[in-house]
Amino acid sequence: MLAESNDLVLMPEVQVRRLLRGRRLHLRVLAPVGAWVGCGVLRVLHLRPREDDAIDVIAGYESYESLESARGRASA
Repeated sequence: MLAESNDLVLMPEVQVRRLLRGRRLHLRVLAPVGAWVGCGVLRVLHLRPREDDAIDVIAGYESYESLESARGRASA
């Protein structure tokens, strides 16, 4: 079903959605526990076919920054 899925890992999520257009996707974004802001590009980390022919897309940002430090920079 997704033989080429390894080729899509670490691609930007937007690009993967374009390549898989017409397919039902369920997007999950991984994030650390607590108050964090995703920084950089949202990238696909894992693809998993579902029994209902949809695809689970698990993605994460390139890095995360504490919300408190992000607020401090914004007010400076």
